[in-house]
Amino acid sequence: MARTTLYLVRHGEQQAPGPATLTTASAVPGEADPGENDLGLSDRGRVQAQQLARRLAGTRFDTIHHSSLPRAEQTATILAQHLPGVPMHTCDLVKDRTPFPADPQPGRPGHDYPQRYQDFFEAVPLQERDPGAVRLQQAVEHLSALSAFGGPGQAGQESQASRAGQTDQAERVDLVVTHNFVIGWFVRHVMQAPHWCWLGLNQANCGLTVLQWETGRPATLISFNDVGHLS
Repeated sequence: MARTTLYLVRHGEQQAPGPATLTTASAVPGEADPGENDLGLSDRGRVQAQQLARRLAGTRFDTIHHSSLPRAEQTATILAQHLPGVPMHTCDLVKDRTPFPADPQPGRPGHDYPQRYQDFFEAVPLQERDPGAVRLQQAVEHLSALSAFGGPGQAGQESQASRAGQTDQAERVDLVVTHNFVIGWFVRHVMQAPHWCWLGLNQANCGLTVLQWETGRPATLISFNDVGHLS
């Protein structure tokens, strides 16, 4: 029997950019790059990451995946200091993305989004939009795979590169440091909720969500937004 367990973590609180840091593009709806004003973690964010690291210390992880944005990478680095020997790598699949309505046809992501969210979606930066949640769904399928190596194609190639030297195994436990909407999409998927329901699934900075996939059983939400380690 194969089992995959994912510990999903939202990065720690980020340093707020000052007026001089904000770019002209970031003031234009739909054009901001989600990473252009990322100054990394605030002092509070570093404390949050340390508190989570102490909680996770001693947990067996096979890999730490993290988004490329500074706030996520810095969070992962702090966690890794308490998890000696666990390989860590940048994973494009868990980059900061917003599931975006793309196809109004019934049965496709986007057709069931309530009209009241239209203004929100119009303000989402172009670089952050994931039309039809295609990349996010690839992230779910790849990271939840019931083997040490992913399936065919780009996701499988990334998995093989990130797990070089590791043997195939029936049980895998990975730590994923990512962003609020990414975690919301994973949880929505596991709960088999309508596509738009990720909008109501908010994760605190350094909150912990645990999901599990097992052969012959439905996916399980073990915990959501656990913040018991934060003070």
